[in-house]
Amino acid sequence: MTNNGRRWSTAEIRKSSGPEKPGADTAFHVGLKPSAAWTQRNPLTEILLPSLLARRQGRVERPEWPVVAPGEVAITWIGHASFLIQTSEGNVLVDPIWGNWLKGIKRMRYAGVEPGALPPIDLVLVTHAHFDHLDRRSLRGVAAGQPVVVPYEVGNLVHDLGFGVVQELHYWESFALGALKVTLTPCHHWGARMLHDSHRGFGGYILEVGGRVIYHCGDTAYFNGFAEIGRRFPIDVALLPIGAYDPPSLRPVHMNPEEALEACVELRAKVMVPMHYGTFRLSYEPMDEPPRRLLAAAQRQGMEARVVWMREGGPQLF
Repeated sequence: MTNNGRRWSTAEIRKSSGPEKPGADTAFHVGLKPSAAWTQRNPLTEILLPSLLARRQGRVERPEWPVVAPGEVAITWIGHASFLIQTSEGNVLVDPIWGNWLKGIKRMRYAGVEPGALPPIDLVLVTHAHFDHLDRRSLRGVAAGQPVVVPYEVGNLVHDLGFGVVQELHYWESFALGALKVTLTPCHHWGARMLHDSHRGFGGYILEVGGRVIYHCGDTAYFNGFAEIGRRFPIDVALLPIGAYDPPSLRPVHMNPEEALEACVELRAKVMVPMHYGTFRLSYEPMDEPPRRLLAAAQRQGMEARVVWMREGGPQLF
């Protein structure tokens, strides 16, 4: 198997089973019934139209990619939940999306890095099938024969995009590519891409390499599983969502900033990187509210040093 000049042998690709293999009826599904008050507001006038009239912000960078030494990790926020994670053992891309439109929803900030400016990608991770996380066009653009890892029952959405291996995982199962090891972790969300396919899986990922542990939690509401993840893994950096907590359906499907900070504490992560805010307006809260609330909460709890703010397209070593 090759990827832009790098060759992986089948001996370097390994899957290990975890102790639990929940099916689609897992208890981690959120309650998907809209709140009774959801009809009292109008997403067309309060979310969609203001976004259409607003000017897209940010800029596209052409970073000078760092040389990553063993034991180091470089993380670049591309925007929304999209990250490039560089290690001395290979480069990992998570939930890439470059489209300026998401099913009629305008992207409010440019992607920080264009696909053509990326270094070679050795492994791609997709957390679930929602359109703002699994974007087939973006995935096709980066597929170059490398493996892609997805939750259970999501593989058929990516099998025809140009990846060499499509690996589905259940919770606590792991996949290794050389010295890179990823484990699918539970979250409190749902995985349906359409109304009829609620059997699809969803989750976050633990990435272990060179003694470092990075956690990307995908989409999630706050739930008591963070403490268990923190007990199982010594997390250095937690990539945690802080936006889209006031959705039109009023369902509790995403964390608010205060809950994300509490998740960081329960994970026992050394630092957290906020994500899933400022890119697409998916919810009623103002675009600038999530970071303001997180900063205020971190100041109240004396945790400012544990919150690492990233700008799109700016690599940062950890």
